[in-house]
Amino acid sequence: MLIFSEEMGVQYSLILSFTHSKLIERHTNLSANIVAFCRYLRAHGFRIGPEEEATALRAASLVTPNDRGTFALALQVSLTRSVQEVEQFGVLFEKYWRELESALDSKIKEDESKKSQYQKNNQPSFDALKSWLNGNKNTEETETATYSTNEALSQQDFSLIPADQLADIEQLLREVSQSLARKVNRRREKTLHAREFDLRNTLRRNLRRGGELVDLAYKRPRRNRMRLVVLADVSKSMDLYSAFLIQFLYAFQRVFRRIETFVFSTDLHRVTAELKEQNFQQALEKLTKRETGWSGGTRIGGSLQTFVTDYGRLLNRETIVVILSDGWDTEQPEQLADALRRIQQKSRKVVWLNPLAGQPGYEPRTAAMQAALPHVDVFASAHNVSSLRALGNWL
Repeated sequence: MLIFSEEMGVQYSLILSFTHSKLIERHTNLSANIVAFCRYLRAHGFRIGPEEEATALRAASLVTPNDRGTFALALQVSLTRSVQEVEQFGVLFEKYWRELESALDSKIKEDESKKSQYQKNNQPSFDALKSWLNGNKNTEETETATYSTNEALSQQDFSLIPADQLADIEQLLREVSQSLARKVNRRREKTLHAREFDLRNTLRRNLRRGGELVDLAYKRPRRNRMRLVVLADVSKSMDLYSAFLIQFLYAFQRVFRRIETFVFSTDLHRVTAELKEQNFQQALEKLTKRETGWSGGTRIGGSLQTFVTDYGRLLNRETIVVILSDGWDTEQPEQLADALRRIQQKSRKVVWLNPLAGQPGYEPRTAAMQAALPHVDVFASAHNVSSLRALGNWL
């Protein structure tokens, strides 16, 4: 039977990386094993984002790790959202931690001579818990036995993705977009009323009471009025990126509902309804069947003028406009500048994501980009998964 102790987590904490390589990574605390377990559940279809991971870590801090049943129940309550997930959880929990135990035993036998010194240098402390409660993250890195397949793939330029990795990149896009959308949706604010128990702030308030929970804190969902309007360039020059970006938007819209999506090449088309299809392939088929000008010419200025004229009512001070385009336009730059100026005046923020900006030495020298930049609040890249993940910094 595997004993879940903090000593185990600090001394020889290992995780089994259930990615394509299925190799073992070494970490320095039990929390890393819990985060890895969340990844393992995600790989088996569980809908787990950063919020669920944080809840699991908080729940684990309130139970005795030696008590396997209580430990499992704490994680189950934190990480399951449906009857089906509850039914699967027990089997997956036993399988994951049993394999972890096997890896741990093997490592202990191999490295027993270093155990005493490692324990001396890595004892958990009250200061470490206090630092975590105050929002400080441990930035210490440890050497791993292998590299993260997903991390390497997330750095790969969309235009260079080999055919045998398309399924992997699609899965990664879904995970990143859904995680980002949940983060935007689930913002919380403090409240004096008993709406939702706030574990983190409760622990922080009672640190000086020796751990006794006397002063309780609560939180409630923050009223989020933010709306996203996305204008995606699907012209010929964007062919290498459009399919990935549309898939990202599809997954994002599945979770974040306050979004309007448009595509353009020579004309502008509203595709919000198509991206609400239950299946992405069905959504893509609908888009290709419509006269959207996919892989056609480029009229960025004219398309944005159409948006202002026909859909300007969607803009207000709570709207963030995201433009996905490489900035190659066949029209006069003055038209583009005028449309962007009007969009910026009516909205909260304008974000322009250009796939070419991820290339070494890139500079926005085209006439269209030169005209656009004075009316853009954020100009960044959109050439790989990591750059799309950074979108969360501006929402």
